[in-house]
Amino acid sequence: MQFLRAYARNPAALIGAALVLAVLAMGLLAPLLYPGDPLSLAGRPLQWPGANPRFPLGTDPSGRDIAAQLFHGARVSLLIGFSATAIAVVIGIGIGALAGFYGGIVDTLLMRVTEAFQTLPNFLLLLVLVAVFGSDIKTVTIAIGIVAWPPVARLTRAEFLSLRTRDFVQACRLQGLSDAHLILREVLPNALPPVIVYASVVMAIAILLESALAFLQLSDPNVSSWGNLIGLGRNVLRAEWYVSAIPGIAILLTILGVSLVGQGLNDALNPRLAGR
Repeated sequence: MQFLRAYARNPAALIGAALVLAVLAMGLLAPLLYPGDPLSLAGRPLQWPGANPRFPLGTDPSGRDIAAQLFHGARVSLLIGFSATAIAVVIGIGIGALAGFYGGIVDTLLMRVTEAFQTLPNFLLLLVLVAVFGSDIKTVTIAIGIVAWPPVARLTRAEFLSLRTRDFVQACRLQGLSDAHLILREVLPNALPPVIVYASVVMAIAILLESALAFLQLSDPNVSSWGNLIGLGRNVLRAEWYVSAIPGIAILLTILGVSLVGQGLNDALNPRLAGR
């Protein structure tokens, strides 16, 4: 309850939560409002928003309903965002926890692996993975999670290095508790708050990376995603700019909402800020 009260005192965090809930509602309502395949042809191509009551947001260059693609695209973006974030957080926490808890040669080896992944820019490494393993939505999601875990590992390692010498950890050692118990039950719960906050950053990055891939026509063309819709409007950007602008605004608001939620979590989980 104290966490919820601290979160509710932040107006920006509430706005972020409202934006995220709105996108979530779009994804949940998509099958009800727009049943069937959102990529099926619906009418005359390139109808402007408002020109036809059947298509309140217009149609794309192929004659498909933009509103249907927008609502179904919310499901894809959230699925990729949550799934890729989960993959990145699990990998990052596992590597960072082991490196920070044991230190020494274990820390050195695991951090060299982390640095090897950070040698290439995220998007370039993502392009390599997609080119090698394919561009279906499952592969893209896993690839995004793989390129996004190094910062999580570094953050977790820093928290474990700080916590492993605390008195409560040393007291548990004297009781003969196993390393697994110390890592999972004692240190990790205290190291999670900053990792949870950073997970919102990872989710925002995941949505942007998938959109960038789709814009370059390197994501799964068989799913209705906001990035694919932006890519469809690329060739008609000067005349029918709405095709790219509408999903672009949806991505902007989603990223803004996720970022504001992350800032709200940071303030609510920070004892000094929460106590104001």
